Amino acid sequence: MDVSVLGPATAGFALGFSLIMAIGAQNAFVLRQGLRGEYVLPLVLTCAISDAILITLGVAGFGALISANPTLLTWVRFAGAAFLIVYGAMNFRAALRGGDALADKGGTAGSLSAAVMTCVMLTWANPHVYLDTVVLLGGISAQYSPAWAFGMGAVIASFAFFFTLGFGARLLRPFFTNPRAWQILDVVVGITMWAIAAKLIFGM
Repeated sequence: MDVSVLGPATAGFALGFSLIMAIGAQNAFVLRQGLRGEYVLPLVLTCAISDAILITLGVAGFGALISANPTLLTWVRFAGAAFLIVYGAMNFRAALRGGDALADKGGTAGSLSAAVMTCVMLTWANPHVYLDTVVLLGGISAQYSPAWAFGMGAVIASFAFFFTLGFGARLLRPFFTNPRAWQILDVVVGITMWAIAAKLIFGM
């Protein structure tokens, strides 16, 4: 690879990976599905491809457009908060019902379409995703030449992270044969969802 491309790509990978690593609704959902071993490939592809689209838009200059339309982000912010409140409540309900340790009992978390739609909502209804990918990564990419190489590095980081999270979660499955462990996970996921919703409602 050309050295002039390697530098920006490495910088994009490092920054992209550090942003994605933060605990969020999207990551918590992928981890949960990875532990259950359900629809992992479609879900990690949904997350990574979504990030790729948003990062590409940012590198193409759409970050300035989003920054200039705060009303759009406001609508997305409250819609995302409402969805997270409902999804968090579902996790708390699962915890109260004894944990969601259904993966070892032949149960499922729902259809593939329902899982993918949940993943899409957790991704596209969260304004922080736009701020991190389109605005932040897009803005920083302008400092590198070529900018597309920086964006490519960030996209590769997204694919690497989500595939590692989704398929690596199986290493924790022996621990989650205990229903109490699932109760704890459901509570943690619920708290994460509500905490992010509160942050969206009361200030970004």
